[in-house]
Amino acid sequence: MKNIVLIVFLAFIISCNDSTNNKVDFTTTFEKSAGTKTPEYKDVISYYEQLAEAYSQISLFSFGQTDAGKPLHLVVYNKEGIYNVEEITNSKKNKILINNGIHPGESDGIDASMMLLRDIVQNDSLKKKYKNCLIAVIPVYNVGGSLNRNSHTRANQNGPKEYGFRGNARNFDLNRDFIKQDTKNATTFAEIFHTVNPDVFIDNHVSNGADYQYAITHLFTQHNKLGGNLGSFLENEMKPQLENSLQKKNIIITPYVNVWGNTPETGFSQFFDSPRYSTGYTTLFHTLGLMIETHMLKPYKTRVKQTYEFMFSAFDVTEKNSNKIKELRSKALGEILSKKTYPITYKIDSINPTTLNFKGYEASYIDSKVTSGKRLFYDVNQPFEKETKYYNNFLVDQEVTIPKAYILPQGWHKVIDRLEANKIEFTHLKKDTIITVEVSHINDYKTRNVAYEGHYLHYNTTTKKSTKTIQFRKGDVYIPTNQNGVRYLLETLEAEATDSFFNWNFFDTVLQKKEGYSAYVFEDIAENILAKNPKIKAAFEEKLIKDKVFANNPRMQLDFVYKNSPHYETAHLMLPVFKIY
Repeated sequence: MKNIVLIVFLAFIISCNDSTNNKVDFTTTFEKSAGTKTPEYKDVISYYEQLAEAYSQISLFSFGQTDAGKPLHLVVYNKEGIYNVEEITNSKKNKILINNGIHPGESDGIDASMMLLRDIVQNDSLKKKYKNCLIAVIPVYNVGGSLNRNSHTRANQNGPKEYGFRGNARNFDLNRDFIKQDTKNATTFAEIFHTVNPDVFIDNHVSNGADYQYAITHLFTQHNKLGGNLGSFLENEMKPQLENSLQKKNIIITPYVNVWGNTPETGFSQFFDSPRYSTGYTTLFHTLGLMIETHMLKPYKTRVKQTYEFMFSAFDVTEKNSNKIKELRSKALGEILSKKTYPITYKIDSINPTTLNFKGYEASYIDSKVTSGKRLFYDVNQPFEKETKYYNNFLVDQEVTIPKAYILPQGWHKVIDRLEANKIEFTHLKKDTIITVEVSHINDYKTRNVAYEGHYLHYNTTTKKSTKTIQFRKGDVYIPTNQNGVRYLLETLEAEATDSFFNWNFFDTVLQKKEGYSAYVFEDIAENILAKNPKIKAAFEEKLIKDKVFANNPRMQLDFVYKNSPHYETAHLMLPVFKIY
């Protein structure tokens, strides 16, 4: 009886909400300002609080923390309402996750999403149209940057009048932090992402770079990297369907114009979104990811409206292909594992570009009125449409064999924290265990000379592999690859992968020797080692003959003997990531 009374009471409240919601004015700051302003952070959250109070189809949740000391919010539209996060996870509807304000100066998506959700709940035909959709929106991802409001840092951008700053509360660019997760924002995003487990992910941005006729461009995750049937569907079905939908709305769109140092009509390649970026990260869990990139020089009003229409078109395409998307996602893991190998680096296919009918502006270099040199000038009075080469195909450059499992010693807690945040399944060894594994030693790598997002990033990494029998300790981490996060594991634990944990400096302590020797003492030991080890002596003498630098460097010679002796520490250059096949 008590439960029945509670249900009746809740129904009464919901009914009252839906019958009185017209008393609240949900006209946005953007609309009131005739498309010239975007609201402050507090006003965005207040707007959604009121929208959720007025309409039962809207729910507002808060998750975790950000570096600004505030939580991340998630706004959810569901025709029947959502009352707890478990319902989000368990929903079988078409799930779409929208991320706004990763760079708060690029506020187009913030305003477009406010109007979009309002218009759905206030329009019966739209509610009916999207009854099978669960739409989740992060209103403002970069909370700290949004609070750092100004009118000057987007020097090239045409509106809004005030906006937030690109860096977050700790001056991180959050669109470089998805895999390394240095910020609380990224950790909380992972919680939201895995709670929603979206079929489609949309990240709203504004572009820099060349000038052209388009007010909006799209940046789908690179289809070869997504791979398999999902990648084929993204490139050959989803993308053209979305472009056609916008064309019917008289909105012209082109792929993101990835041009630096030249002009678009000379040709350009697709942006390659490695896992540090949002769509590169979401791809690791078989989500169809795309960015909206409106053009900085187009009026703010136009940019927001086209972002609004793009998202509706994305909903329509998702709804139309609902069953196929879900089927492809469900089979993606099996596809990956069946191939036995996995690509970890790619290169542009320079032989097989596609052709775009690109709508640009004639460009020239004219005398600068500021400097003593020339400047690039786009003449908007001379528009053109030209066939342009677009290099959107990538070839596998390097691949690895997929192991049965990885073993990670338990002390690497920063890595383990990130595995847990990304719902990676693993167990702890219940006792000390001797296991035969593949061991990887760092063979070579380069390092950036300038700090990049809080790191001195490694690249061009290579490893040497060997098979050894090692005793692991009780509590060490056993990570099977037969799980939904297999791509995450391969992209982070394989050192050669672009955004591996090694390349992001998580394992830098293995690069430094902790023990050494005094040359005058080790001379006698080295003499004894060579006398008792013919193989080491033969290799030593061969190197003296073939390597002139080595032959003229006594220090190198002594170090050679040391590194081939039992005195050399096994941990030096050895990755603490072991593979079982």
